[in-house]
Amino acid sequence: MKIKNAEFMLGAAALGQLPRDGLPEIAFAGRSNVGKSSLMNKLLGRKNLARTSGKPGKTRELNLYSINGKLLFVDLPGYGFAKVPKAMKEKWGRLVASYVEGREVLAGIVHLVDARHVPTAQDVQMQEWIRHLGVRTLIAATKADKIPKGRRDATLRTIRNTLGAPDDTPVELFSATTGEGLRPVWTWIEEAAGLK
Repeated sequence: MKIKNAEFMLGAAALGQLPRDGLPEIAFAGRSNVGKSSLMNKLLGRKNLARTSGKPGKTRELNLYSINGKLLFVDLPGYGFAKVPKAMKEKWGRLVASYVEGREVLAGIVHLVDARHVPTAQDVQMQEWIRHLGVRTLIAATKADKIPKGRRDATLRTIRNTLGAPDDTPVELFSATTGEGLRPVWTWIEEAAGLK
């Protein structure tokens, strides 16, 4: 997709704040600090549109980005080791659950995992939940530039097997540094959103 216009739209702390224009939405889910903002910035050809942070758990709302007026990216709060009070973490969990379970225009989820490590129990839980809900998903294994070429096939197998991802769920290596994986991820997004 040629990006003519990409802009931050809003940070929603409740589902009632989300737009009702019917545009397809692609959500991005993953552990805190897995590289969601970096992946979105790379997809959009922008350096700082999605805010990156060295501090896990910076995203505390559903952050929406408008792409060419045809598509919305939704950055979900990261799960995992964010240093925030338990009550706030539970509130985020409820927000994400109500969004994923009830948002009719959600066309697919890009589920990010760190290619350098075996997926965590929380990664497995997220993938099982997405599968249970029947939401179309792509698994993006980030920080792929850190994986030696000889270990890439084994890395992809380990991720697929650990997450229990079915054969029709794509697993793509992605690097925000080199741009590896950019084209297949965009192709999947366009197909999921009905833009191809």
